[in-house]
Amino acid sequence: MRYVSPNLRLLFSPPLRPTLSVPLFISKPNPKPFSFSTILASSSSKRPRSFSNLSRRSNSTFKDRKGGGRDMTMEETTGQSKDSSSSFGLNKRRAEGRDKSDRPKKNPQLKERKLNPTNTIAYVQILGTGMDTQDTSPSVLLFFDKQRFIFNAGEGLQRFCTEHKVKLSKIDHIFLSRVCSETAGGLPGLLLTLAGMGEEGYSVKIWGPSDLNFLVGAMKSFIPHATMVHTQSFGQSPISDAAENVTAPIKASDPIVLVKDEVVKISAILLQPHCLQQSQIKPGEMSVLYICELPELMGKFDPKKAAALGLKAGPKYSELQHGKSVKSDRLDIMVHPADVMDPPVPGPIVILVDCPTESHLQELLSIECLNGYYTDVSSHLTESTKMVNCVIHLSPASVVSSPNYQKWMKKFGSAQHIMAGHGKKTLEVPILKSSARVTSRLNYLCPQFFPASGFLSLQHLNYSTSDDISSSEGPTLKICESIPAENLLKFTLRPYAQLGLDRSHIPTPMGQSQVVDELHLEIPEIADAAQHVREFWQELKESREVLPTSNDNGVMIGEPWLTEDTLPGCLENIRRDDLEIVLLGTGSSQPSKYRNVSSVYINLFSKGSLLLDCGEGTLGQLKRRYGVDGADKAIRNLKCVWISHIHADHHTGLARVLALRRDLLKGVPHEPLLVIGPRQLKRYLDAYQRLEDLDMQFLDCRSTTKASWDTFVRDGASNNDGSSPQSPRHSNAKNESMQEINQTLFAKGSRMQSYLWQPGSPVDHSAAYPFLKSLKKMLGEAGLEALISFPVVHCPQAFGIVLEAAERVNSVGKVIPGWKIVYSGDTRPCPELVDACRGATVLIHEATFEDGLVDEAIARNHSTTKEAIEVGNSAGAYRIVLTHFSQRYPKIPVFDETHMHKTCIAFDMMSINIADLPVLPKVLPYLKLLFRNEVAVDESDDILDALVL
Repeated sequence: MRYVSPNLRLLFSPPLRPTLSVPLFISKPNPKPFSFSTILASSSSKRPRSFSNLSRRSNSTFKDRKGGGRDMTMEETTGQSKDSSSSFGLNKRRAEGRDKSDRPKKNPQLKERKLNPTNTIAYVQILGTGMDTQDTSPSVLLFFDKQRFIFNAGEGLQRFCTEHKVKLSKIDHIFLSRVCSETAGGLPGLLLTLAGMGEEGYSVKIWGPSDLNFLVGAMKSFIPHATMVHTQSFGQSPISDAAENVTAPIKASDPIVLVKDEVVKISAILLQPHCLQQSQIKPGEMSVLYICELPELMGKFDPKKAAALGLKAGPKYSELQHGKSVKSDRLDIMVHPADVMDPPVPGPIVILVDCPTESHLQELLSIECLNGYYTDVSSHLTESTKMVNCVIHLSPASVVSSPNYQKWMKKFGSAQHIMAGHGKKTLEVPILKSSARVTSRLNYLCPQFFPASGFLSLQHLNYSTSDDISSSEGPTLKICESIPAENLLKFTLRPYAQLGLDRSHIPTPMGQSQVVDELHLEIPEIADAAQHVREFWQELKESREVLPTSNDNGVMIGEPWLTEDTLPGCLENIRRDDLEIVLLGTGSSQPSKYRNVSSVYINLFSKGSLLLDCGEGTLGQLKRRYGVDGADKAIRNLKCVWISHIHADHHTGLARVLALRRDLLKGVPHEPLLVIGPRQLKRYLDAYQRLEDLDMQFLDCRSTTKASWDTFVRDGASNNDGSSPQSPRHSNAKNESMQEINQTLFAKGSRMQSYLWQPGSPVDHSAAYPFLKSLKKMLGEAGLEALISFPVVHCPQAFGIVLEAAERVNSVGKVIPGWKIVYSGDTRPCPELVDACRGATVLIHEATFEDGLVDEAIARNHSTTKEAIEVGNSAGAYRIVLTHFSQRYPKIPVFDETHMHKTCIAFDMMSINIADLPVLPKVLPYLKLLFRNEVAVDESDDILDALVL
């Protein structure tokens, strides 16, 4: 069926029935015209989209997946729009967690490649994951004509490959240099995407030291295909039933051959911390040195030499080229291959070494099996000595700069050393150029909401890693020649004539000034627009002296306001160091070029901070916003992390954040970080803690609902332990029967009530009491009055959250109420959400779909833009921030400006200070002007383009 624009569809369709059964709060539109109205009117005019883009969007709805819903087929999705009853049936199954039980299970198999023994093209390439933010280990691609291998899959790998169009579909093997969040944080998202490709999905084999069963077990709670992941452990490890194990060598330090075919031989040498017993080593502490050896190629056959030796052209030529000796046709001699062939071309050798600590370095220096690869002048070269062409160092600068490591590097003679560990140069070049470009444009237009990146300016591009090492070690140490790794830097292995570095694919740096110059050429009126935006803050300063505030007998209250010119009481004399909301990720499903997945950073400045959701790449986004040092400070000051539900795009960045906090606070007295989330999340974290200590404690979201808090307070007052039969259990508020619930709960236009409130799901309050005491203490230290979770309609155990600040007393003794922030998580509009939002200062609400896609929003238990705004309006929220946009809207979503008078669209890195809330909606038309020339293209196509064959 031909695609029809949702905006056109609205013209010919009856009005949509609201999904809320509560009366909608009607807010008066802003009557003041914008002084820049002529320009803004032209920018908001509807523009036709190209037919090619229309066809792409019509075929891409099945790609907008999350968590367990990723494997939905196109037929199911298109069928939903034709048959509304099946749509709501799917909605019900998703809320119950049964949306996949009635479909045939996929069984992705490893692809069998037809290899090319001659390998006309082969190279290793640095993939820049983590190079600018230092949050993960960079990945390395080993490329052949018909085969691909990748080493390490840190957070952001999939997003990086989408950005730079690096195809992952031919990667059959992923090798981990260590099994930890730094090297494997990007695996869950990548595997989810690959498993959802095509009818059968796509599978890879994951290799790593110790026991990969822990890693797979950690992912099973949210990746339904984790049981189909092919894992292969090597080295001495605990007994595992789920992971295949490679036979260990005679000596622990001997090479372990992992892959050997006519294309490449890949071996691994284990590195473990020196002087530690095997029983004391956690899986995440084992490290690996990988050796990649390409086979020798025979030299070129010389027919002139063959003729001179009396051979006639024919089958004997072929036999000689295959290494066989033959009898001369004219002379009484035997002709050997060496007589008629040029010298053989040696097979290039690449070594990847990850030596994370000085303790591992001691083990590295003692490995005898590497002697056959050392070619320095002091070595005794033999015929068996192998010439190493390239050594890629994943080791950190603190280890690389040591004299012992430098001496070890010199043993490889003339090998090219590429330093891919974290160094200063990599900080200055953004890996995600598309996102950085958009952020720079936004910063020019409105620096108040889009501060400049926390990274250094591009002024030290000639920085050399070796310079840093020499300065730290003094002039007496002669440094081994090396170069710092750069984004997409290649080392060519074949053709042999091109052996060496290839910089042709390294992206050209782009500074802020260049982005602004391009913006002025594209939108000449943007300079005036930026000036108008700056004037808003001057007007705000002047208006604070005259704008009325809600009051009652001199006591400030937080009741909903009736006009745009009335400030909520909590904003009276508000300080800029009270609260900042930073949208770190505003996209849905999986990371894309312009939007990372869900994460909201609540900055309370000197009182600490919180994270609401923590999708993959959250740590990298923090570092882009605040810089490396600033992000480290933010991680140290985290009070807690709250996770809305178990879908991968909301929590797979958590392990990396916890691991960094553990490292930053090592040796410093501190409490484990409190993680609040759905109960399924604990299984993932418990499994992951067998890999590495995450230094955290867990609290179920159900223990932080209002009912649970009331029980905690009541039992605390009566010294009850919470185990009495009178402790409340969750039940349906109206005591409706299960049959009545099923008949009405998911009907179109009905009150979408959380499935959690159906009978069952008891909560053990007593077990949670120690953690609730810790949480209450933390809230007091952070100046917060309440942290309340409430159930929403999305999937089993999905929640939203309310944060309320404590009251203040101003200089004249007036009591000023605290602000209230509500974050919806992923949800359909539902009564629990509306109740939680009443009188909210800020509502952060998901708006995955545009208004014309309400059927798809219902089918997937998400909200449309209009529905999200209706929730905020009906509850009297002062400001509404829309987020979690589908990949259909790569830069700015489709929305109707007529009901956006208190609303703003979120972008990655958007930083909203509570003192600037009155200005927030006024900026939206100017943001639309900034993207007026952008054609809406479904970015999920770009993601699949980077994956499919």
